[in-house]
Amino acid sequence: MKALITGITGQDGSYLAEFLLSRGYDVHGTVRRTSGDRLDRVDHIVHRIHLHYADLLDQLALIRLIEKVQPDEVYNLAAQAFPFSGWDQPDLTCQLNGLGIVRLLEAVRLIDPRIRIFQASSAEMFGRPEEYPQTERTPLLPTTPCGAAKLYAHLMAGGYREKYGLKICCGILFDHESPRRSLEYITRRITHAAACVKLGLQDKLTLESIDFCCDWGFAGDYVRAFWMMLQHPTSDDYIVATGQAHTLEEFCEAAFEAADLDWRDHVVVERTGGPQNDLVPFTGDACRAQRKLLWEPEVSFEEMIKMMVEADLARHSLKNRVPSDVANREQWQRSIS
Repeated sequence: MKALITGITGQDGSYLAEFLLSRGYDVHGTVRRTSGDRLDRVDHIVHRIHLHYADLLDQLALIRLIEKVQPDEVYNLAAQAFPFSGWDQPDLTCQLNGLGIVRLLEAVRLIDPRIRIFQASSAEMFGRPEEYPQTERTPLLPTTPCGAAKLYAHLMAGGYREKYGLKICCGILFDHESPRRSLEYITRRITHAAACVKLGLQDKLTLESIDFCCDWGFAGDYVRAFWMMLQHPTSDDYIVATGQAHTLEEFCEAAFEAADLDWRDHVVVERTGGPQNDLVPFTGDACRAQRKLLWEPEVSFEEMIKMMVEADLARHSLKNRVPSDVANREQWQRSIS
């Protein structure tokens, strides 16, 4: 079996690549031709995968890529996904997160419509949900460029499935974390701070608020669901979530506890209460995935956070052991970036 992963160098892409390799897949992935490409998440498997320059903004490049690779499965994970909801770059967010999947679907339709496709949709499509927990039938009313673009992609995937009979499955993904999450995200900032405090590198972490609730799962669990969707004989859309809501306060508590610290001694909260308390928490009902795919998350909330803190502790320990051998320094720098 041959798989193509757009966004293979991201958090989800790297875990999915590992998972597919473990199942004997020939794994291909896309990277953008920019000076800032980061390969650290796949550095340990880069010799086992095939990387191709391609961009969801380039229709012709995608057609050529599908024609060259001839994949059995395509996983579209590439997106403008930084945690600012797309307001800093709304046009680019809509181009990548929305129109990108249309270009990819057109490439598949023209080259080989038998290819199975996974589209990474987002819980951000719900906007401010009015029902709890959220299901596949909860109204989609996004309030951000990222959510709106993801909704467009989600609807177009369903349209191509209906119009052309393409096998497309959309995973409506709730928040998922891992040691590979970037520092732009508040969750990783918390685990990073817990490790820094433990090692005496800082004393305080300042957060604007700790009131909001979220459904956090482990990215390594979620990529199994992506694959399971494409193995099912029928195409469908699925919520991928744990079904458990936790506050950011609970996240802080678990992170600092993993470092044998009391979060209250080191976290400074600028404000408490406010509008977030009145919102329905983002919590997904994954019953359809559990029933039809037999998918269940395996890593608990506490275990996931402990993994993140331990990885951050290991990173900082590695930074303090600069190799004297100049020949090994470049590899060392890649491993800690």
